[in-house]
Amino acid sequence: MGRASVLPGSQAGQALVLGMIMVGLLAAAMLRYFMVGQVAAAKSRQFHALDAAAYSGAQVQARALNMLAYINRAHTGHQVAMAHLVTLGSWSLLGDAQARQVAVGNPPHYLLGMLFGPLHGAAYAAARRAAGFKRLAVTQGELAAAYASHDKTVREVLVAVQHEIVRGLPAVRDHAIRHILARNYPELPDDFRFNLSIDADAWPGYVQLQSGQGALRQLVRQAAGLYGFLGRRHQTGFNTWSVHPVCAVLRHQLRRRGSTYLDRQGIWQSVDTQSFHALRFNRWVGCYYREYPMGWGWIPARSSIPLSQPHVTNAPENFSDRDFWRWVSEATNWDIITGTGNPLATSRAASARQRWQGGGLPAHFDTSPTAVRRPLFFALTLRHLGPEGLLITTQAAGQSFFARPHRRTDGAHERPNLFHPYWQARLAAHPDAPGNTRFGGVHE
Repeated sequence: MGRASVLPGSQAGQALVLGMIMVGLLAAAMLRYFMVGQVAAAKSRQFHALDAAAYSGAQVQARALNMLAYINRAHTGHQVAMAHLVTLGSWSLLGDAQARQVAVGNPPHYLLGMLFGPLHGAAYAAARRAAGFKRLAVTQGELAAAYASHDKTVREVLVAVQHEIVRGLPAVRDHAIRHILARNYPELPDDFRFNLSIDADAWPGYVQLQSGQGALRQLVRQAAGLYGFLGRRHQTGFNTWSVHPVCAVLRHQLRRRGSTYLDRQGIWQSVDTQSFHALRFNRWVGCYYREYPMGWGWIPARSSIPLSQPHVTNAPENFSDRDFWRWVSEATNWDIITGTGNPLATSRAASARQRWQGGGLPAHFDTSPTAVRRPLFFALTLRHLGPEGLLITTQAAGQSFFARPHRRTDGAHERPNLFHPYWQARLAAHPDAPGNTRFGGVHE
């Protein structure tokens, strides 16, 4: 029996099957690569969204810190304004008192012109125009009202705003972070809640409430020192005539004394006096100065704060029935021979002081002592569903840092503080990232 013959083309179907298998494998590979590409794109999108959100959160922190710094500088501005007001107050009282003394001729203005020159005499006589200035400096006067307004602004506005900023920053930062995430995923509903966790947060305790007697006091004094109006107002005029052979080196004096300063309680005070010190001689005490007060004024802002300069509270209105030098020796410890102040005029100022209302330097927020050793950062982890239900995890961190735009003129290093608004924002490495680099993961 003969072998069956094979017809041409009888095996052609096998190649088709193999081709279909290859096409299927290729399609599966392409589908896998397509899904991997989708996951990579979703992961990249999530990285960028979380980075933008973290940077926005750091910006919120930086702006809050800069706002606190601006408020502290506003504190300084208000305190300098209050220093000007108390100085104007004591000057108003001084002018009013001088107007009264000129009117009664005690001492006469022509005597001062003769002893110390026409300019001094004319200036003293011109004080007549200051009559009634006391009304500006009394407790219900315009200057006292302006002072109280500054103090109220400091305590009821600036202090309250600082507390609100510090208290509310975490919530505001969280809102900003979630808002940026939502803007990067516009296809999601408005009420969608991202699976976002805060892994680390250095904000708690980074800023602390500080007493006004520390850095704020130092800054206020430096700022006030820029104004000559708030400086010491000490001048002494000397007559050229010899009064007595025993007092050959001594002369009549015209003493102007004045100063504006922060006392130990952080309260502004201003005191101004002017007196004519007539050189006298007698056999009991020898050479001495008889003081004739010409003007006086003291604004303490708190009636309980004592005046640090030599004075008494019960000085006589005049010495018609007793000797000045005898009263001084019996009732005071004043030095009326080598002393340089105006104790009798200061006593008049203390008796006529006006009681302005003020609370002193306010408490304020500044960075904690440990701020220089630890960065102000926060770390985030975002878990979000990607293609095919895969859970994509990304991490990011934001940091707010203090950096001066230029070096200090003294070359010193300046620690982070809330008196200069030099806070900026940047991204940082997540603390859990290996090698200090951001990373993400994909989980089924």
